Amino acid sequence: MKILHSWLNEFADFGSDVDAIAASLTKLGLAVESVEQVGLPVKGVVVAKVLRTERHPDAAKVHRVYVDAGDGVEKHVWCGAFNMKAGDLIPLATLGTNMPDGRVISQRGILGIDSEGMLCSGTELGITADATGIMILPAHLELGADVFSALGIDQDVVFDLDVTRNRPDCTGYLGVARDLAAHLNLPLKLPLLPQKSPTLTKGKKHDIAVDIRADDRCGRFSVTVMSGVVVTDSPAWIAQRLSRAGMRPINNVVDVSNLVNLELNQPNHAYDLEKVSAGFIVRCANEAEVVVTLDDVSRTLSVQDLLICDAKNNPVGIAGIMGGAGSQISETTTKLALEIAWFEPLGVAASVSRLGLRTEASLRFERGVDAYGGRAAAERFAQLLSLTCPNLVVHDGGADERTAGLPEDTRTTNLRLGQIRRVLGVEVEVDRVRELLAPIGFEISKPDNSNSVVVTIPSFRPDCTQEIDVIEEIARHFGFDEIGKVVPKSPVHGRLSAVQQRRRIIREFVLSLGASEAMPNPFLAPGDLVRCGLSEDNALHLANPLVAEESVLRTSLRPGLLQAIAYNQSHRTNDI
Repeated sequence: MKILHSWLNEFADFGSDVDAIAASLTKLGLAVESVEQVGLPVKGVVVAKVLRTERHPDAAKVHRVYVDAGDGVEKHVWCGAFNMKAGDLIPLATLGTNMPDGRVISQRGILGIDSEGMLCSGTELGITADATGIMILPAHLELGADVFSALGIDQDVVFDLDVTRNRPDCTGYLGVARDLAAHLNLPLKLPLLPQKSPTLTKGKKHDIAVDIRADDRCGRFSVTVMSGVVVTDSPAWIAQRLSRAGMRPINNVVDVSNLVNLELNQPNHAYDLEKVSAGFIVRCANEAEVVVTLDDVSRTLSVQDLLICDAKNNPVGIAGIMGGAGSQISETTTKLALEIAWFEPLGVAASVSRLGLRTEASLRFERGVDAYGGRAAAERFAQLLSLTCPNLVVHDGGADERTAGLPEDTRTTNLRLGQIRRVLGVEVEVDRVRELLAPIGFEISKPDNSNSVVVTIPSFRPDCTQEIDVIEEIARHFGFDEIGKVVPKSPVHGRLSAVQQRRRIIREFVLSLGASEAMPNPFLAPGDLVRCGLSEDNALHLANPLVAEESVLRTSLRPGLLQAIAYNQSHRTNDI
């Protein structure tokens, strides 16, 4: 996960020492894989306007682009991207520009025609993560202006974190900041909006019906209705944050949705209210039911996939993964329905694997999100959207449907102080336990005795379910490097069992007779047993194999031995 230094600093005053922050994150188990400087200005990259494009009959992969860089002189550039048209403003790296990757732009010829510079993507300039084509600039920029100055690009640092699956709370900025602030003993705060942001208007009650027909797959489905929506471009700072996080800015509604997802770790989806005004149905898909998703791909579903439908039972999205193409926000949208739900993680993970479709939302749902964080996320969504929609109205009512599948808002576990000592090898007193756990949302009750306490686990930590999980949290914030090395003493010396001894003797004896030992792969491809004259009826088949060619557990050594012979012969090793 990509974490921006400037954005992280809005949650606490972590300072400017990037190396110290990276070291602290790694100590907490949030390994920093890389630290990258972004937004460093590249001198010589200016705003240029596309005058026209031409295809060359002898150049299939590139075309000729004629641009005006503000000096009134038409310049010719060869370009391999085709996403621009006449009138677009684009970044032009002029001759002599030193690019971030070390290249120096020089005059180069293709088919005997020189190129007077290079047109740049956002990735090549270190501005965005979009490398799909040339960066299209806002139409109001002045020709010939420095691109970085014209866009107001700020320098920043991006930490690329390796977030393990057992830390679902750290797939959002709030979770990372909470851990880091606790580690550094800093107060945690929520980001504030600009001082000139409008005050939200509360509208009349607008209820919307929700029918959940798969209680075990959808524990909660809440909807907030908003009107006064104007679909436009996002503020530059929102677009810049999303770009640096690896997401493409689309419009203010979608961008705010993505920003809340990244910031609060709360996936959400905005529908055009006119298309879902009668309500929602949450159900399992019919076998071979087809849904067209937002990426305009038709996807064939199975009965294990969960759908979100309108009141007429027409699909409007695959639950927890991606919305449908028929109800998305458009330029004409003036009212929206904001969905924030809790879907059962294993079901989402199975659908992701089956469909081969992983999104920012599914990444979080399949690990587990806070089932009780929806209200704060909806409020944050409305606050951010009001920056571009000053007449935004948030209506009371909406929907908040819950089922028996909803996790409890709090869980408790008994924590024995003696068990902490046995697991970690250090003595941790009750007051110290409270100091370590309280900043990350865990509550410690007054102990009935000096040997144990009751720990209340917050709803945003679905990974913590038992005593050993709480001890792990204590270890992380106590500091693994503060735990001394203690070698356990054991009166029993390790030795081979009688069965292991017999196997070793037999193996050595057979090898001494000149035999070779073969260790075939225990997994086979479908049909391997049949091709060897064996039945596959009693073989175990893996539902989710790592490799499709290794999905059947062998019932005989014959296929593996024949594969070994074939491999050796193909490598001209005929004596094995």
